[in-house]
Amino acid sequence: MANLCLSVPGQPYLDESYRSVCFQTFLSILQSSKTSDVDDITFCMLLQNALKGIQSLLNGGKMKLMQTDQLGSLLAVLKNRRKKAKGKQKKGEFGEDTKEDLADTGNESIHEIDMLKLHLGDVQNGPCSDPRTHALDVAYMPAGKDHLSSHYNSWKRISSSESEYSDAEGGIQSKMRSYQAKVRQGALACFLSAIKSIEKRVLYGYWSAFVPDAPGIGSPQSVSLMTIALKDPSPKTRACSLQVLSAILEGSKQFLSVAEDANDHKRAFTPFSVTIASSIRELHRCLLLALVAESSSQTLTQIIKCLANLVSNAPYNRLKPGLLTRVWNQIKPYICHKDVNVRVSSLTLLGAIVSIQAPLPEVQLLLQQPSSSGLNNSGTGTPHRFNSSEQWRKTLPLEGEPPDNPGNMPSEPCWLIRLCISIIVLPREDSCSDSDANFPSGSVYEPSPVRLESLQVLALLVKGYFSMAQSYLLELGEVACKCMEEMDPSIQLHGAKLLEELGTGVVQQYKPDSAIAPDQRVPVSVVVAFWTMMLNGPLPGALQNSQHATLQTSACDALSSILPEAFSSLQNDRQILCITLLLGLNHSENPLVKAAAARALGVYILFSCLRQDVMFVADTANAILNSLHDKSPNVRAKAAWSLGNLTDTLIVNMETMGQSFQEEFSDLLLLKMLRSATEASKDKDKVKSNAVRALGNLLHFLQPYHITNPRFRETIEESLQALISTVQSEATMKVRWNACYALGNVFKNPALPLGEAPWTTQAYSALSSVVKSCKNFKVRIKSAMALSIPSKRECYGPTEQFCQIWSALVVALQKSEDTEDFLEFKYSASLRTQICQALIHLLSLAKNTDLPFILETITENGDAIKSYVLQYMKSGVEENEAGMHIDLCEREKALKGAIEHLCGIEKQLEGKARIRVSVYLEDILTNHVNATELTEA
Repeated sequence: MANLCLSVPGQPYLDESYRSVCFQTFLSILQSSKTSDVDDITFCMLLQNALKGIQSLLNGGKMKLMQTDQLGSLLAVLKNRRKKAKGKQKKGEFGEDTKEDLADTGNESIHEIDMLKLHLGDVQNGPCSDPRTHALDVAYMPAGKDHLSSHYNSWKRISSSESEYSDAEGGIQSKMRSYQAKVRQGALACFLSAIKSIEKRVLYGYWSAFVPDAPGIGSPQSVSLMTIALKDPSPKTRACSLQVLSAILEGSKQFLSVAEDANDHKRAFTPFSVTIASSIRELHRCLLLALVAESSSQTLTQIIKCLANLVSNAPYNRLKPGLLTRVWNQIKPYICHKDVNVRVSSLTLLGAIVSIQAPLPEVQLLLQQPSSSGLNNSGTGTPHRFNSSEQWRKTLPLEGEPPDNPGNMPSEPCWLIRLCISIIVLPREDSCSDSDANFPSGSVYEPSPVRLESLQVLALLVKGYFSMAQSYLLELGEVACKCMEEMDPSIQLHGAKLLEELGTGVVQQYKPDSAIAPDQRVPVSVVVAFWTMMLNGPLPGALQNSQHATLQTSACDALSSILPEAFSSLQNDRQILCITLLLGLNHSENPLVKAAAARALGVYILFSCLRQDVMFVADTANAILNSLHDKSPNVRAKAAWSLGNLTDTLIVNMETMGQSFQEEFSDLLLLKMLRSATEASKDKDKVKSNAVRALGNLLHFLQPYHITNPRFRETIEESLQALISTVQSEATMKVRWNACYALGNVFKNPALPLGEAPWTTQAYSALSSVVKSCKNFKVRIKSAMALSIPSKRECYGPTEQFCQIWSALVVALQKSEDTEDFLEFKYSASLRTQICQALIHLLSLAKNTDLPFILETITENGDAIKSYVLQYMKSGVEENEAGMHIDLCEREKALKGAIEHLCGIEKQLEGKARIRVSVYLEDILTNHVNATELTEA
C-alpha cells in the first residue's frame, strides 16, 4: 500500500477517495498496539511502512492537513508510536494517560509536544554505548540536578562488557535498536512532510510543542526536537530531528519578530514576547551544546545549518546582546574542520551573522576581535594562513595605489576579511579529508564550495559593514579581479558580485543623506584607482563573455555601481569604454543581460558629467526605447525605469541649461519617446509605473512650438488621456501615485492650454475623485499636491470647475482620518497638511465669482475647517511629500497672502453682495498668533 501511494512521474496519482482510505488505514496501523503473536522486528517493519505511506501521501499526493482532526490524529499517533516502539513493556506502563492524551490532541495544541518525542523512548530501554553522551550529560544537565542521569540510565551507562546478554542476544538487541532507530527516523521524516503540508500560521500555533522555551530545572526535561538532537544514539536520527527543526525555523522571521527581552519584565504574567525570546535563547543554548558534543560530520553539518537558519530569523536587535557572541566564538574552530561540508556550513553561518539586521553593534565588536581570538585550537595551519593572507599581494604592486592606507584602518585587522581572502587566494595547506574526494585533486586551492561561500561572506560583510571593509577596498578589488580571471564560472560570477557590493558601498557613502562624515569616506582618488584597476583588468572581458550570460549580467550591475564623482575623473578612454560596452550590451539577445544593460544606462544618464552631453542622451534614449519594445517583461520594466531617469535628466537640463539644450534635442526623438511612453503606460504595472513618470516629465519638457506642431498634437492628447485613465484605474498604488505625480508635472508646463483644453476637466475630475476616496493615503497626498500646482486662476477653468475642486478638497479634509487600514493612519497628518496647503493656495487665487460658493462651504463646515487649519499652522517644521521643508513663517506668509488677496476682491463688491471670507481667515490667523504667544510665554 505504501508503494502504491508513491508518486510516479507521468502517471496520474491516486484518486481522492483512495487517498483517504489509505491515510485512515495507515493511521489505524500506527494507532494499533503490538499483539503477543507479532515479534518486535516485524512490528517495527509494519510501523515503518505505515509511516512511509503517510509520507508518500503528504509528498507525492500533495495532501494538505487542513482539517484539525486529521492533523490532531497524526500528531497523536506519532506520540503513541513513540511509546509503543519500545518493544516489551511493563504492564500498566502506559494506559489511561495515553488514551487521555490521544483524546485531547485534536483539541489542544499543548499535547502535541509529544509528537516531537518521536520514539525517543526507544533509546531509553535499549542497551547501547555512545561515548558522545558521557561528555554531553555534564554540559546538558542543569546545575545541581541529576534527574536526567537516572531518567536515561538504562541506555547511557551499559557497555558491551557489562551487558547481561549473550552474544546471540546482543546481536538481536543490536538489530532491534537498528529497527527502532529506523522507526524514529521514519516518524521524523513523516513529521517533516507534515510541516511542509500545513500553512506557516498553523504551524507556529504549535511552536511551544516543537521547541523548548527553558531548560528543565528541578523536573524531568520536557522532550522536544532538541532532546532528540542531543540524546539520540543514532547520528542519522539526530540529523533528521535537526532537519525538522530547520524546516520549522525557515521563514519564521515574522513570527519570531515579536520576541523581546531587552528590558527586564517584572509582571505577574509572562508576556508572549518574553516567552518567544526565552525559546530563542534555549535554542541557541541547545544547538551550541549539540555542536560541542557531536562527532558525526554529517550531523555536525545539520547542526550548523540549523544554527544559520536560527540566526537568519531571530530578531537580535530586540534581544539582550551576547547570543551571537557565543555562536561566533564556538563556530570558529569548525572553519578549519577536515570535512568540506562542515567548513562550508560554518561559513554560511558566519554569513548569516554579518547579514542579519546589519549593522548590529555586537557584530561590529566581533569583527574587530584580534585574528587569533578563538582560533587557537582551530586546526593546523591557521596562524600561518592568516600571516600569509596579509602578505599575498605584496608581490602584486598596484600602480597608483597611495602609500598610506585610505580611510581609517583599524589597529587590528578584521580577522573575517583576512580569513576569507586567505581561503579564496591562497593555496591550501592541509591534506585532503575523505569528503574532499568529490572535488578535483589537482586543484591547489580550497574546494570550490568553500571558496564560493567565502566570497559570499565577503559580499555580505561589505554590504552590512562597509565601514569595516573600506580600508581593504583595493585589496578586495584585487580579489574580485583574481576571481573573474579564473576558469570556474561560479567563481567568476561571485567575484563580479563582490565587485558590485564594493561599488555600492562607496556610492552609499557619498549619497546626500549619508551620515558618514566626508573625512570618513573612501577618498575619490582611491575610488578612481579602484575602478581603473577593474577596467584595465578582467571586467571588460567579463562584460563581453557572451558564453556566460549570468556573468555578463553581474558585470553590468557592477559597472553601474561606479561612483559618479569617480567616473568623471577616469581617463577619457575608460569612460568611452564603459559607455560603449553598455550601449552594445543593450542589443544582447539574452534578456537578463539586456535588462541589466538598460538599467545601467539609466544609472549613467544621471551622472552630471554625462547628462549635459546631448549626443550621449540621444544615444541612450534610442537604446532604452529599443529595450522598451522587448518581448521580455523584465527588460521592459528596467527600460521604463531608465526612461523615467532619462526624462528626469531632461527636466534638470531644461532648468539648468535653458533653451539651448531643448533646441539641440531632436524633435523626432522627443516624439518617439512620447509615443513609446504612452504605449508602455498600457503595459504591466511594473512597466506602467515608470512609463507614466516619464510621460509627466516629457509633457513638462514640451515647448510652445512642440504643442502647436500638428505632428505632436495627436500624440500629446493620447499621452494626457493615458495619464488620466491611469489615475482613475484600479492599478497598483505605486502606479496611481506616479500618475498623480505625473499630472502635477504636466500642470507645471505654462505652454499647455491648462484650463481651456477639454482634457483639463477630465484631469481635475480624476484628481478630485482620488483625493476624496482612494484607499491609499499616499496617493491622496500626491493628488492634493497636484491640485495645488497651477499658479494662475485661469488654469483652474470656469467657476464651476474651481468650486468642484474646492469642494473635493474640503470633503477630503473631513475624511482624512477615515480608513479601514490601520497602516494608513500614519499618513493622515501629512494628508491634512497637503490639503490645507492646497485650500490656502486656492483661496489666494480665487476671484469674485468663486466667493459665494466658498462662503457657503465655510458656513456649513467652518468649525471643522478652522480646527484643521489651526492644527496645520501650529504643527511646526515638517517635510512634505516633495521633500521641501515648510516652516511656520512660510505657512503664516501663505495665509496672510490669501487674506490680502481676498480683501482686495471683497472691496470690489458693493452693498449687501459684499462677502467677507477674509474675516474667517483673519479669525484663524488671530487664534493662531494668540496660541503661539501663550506657548512662548
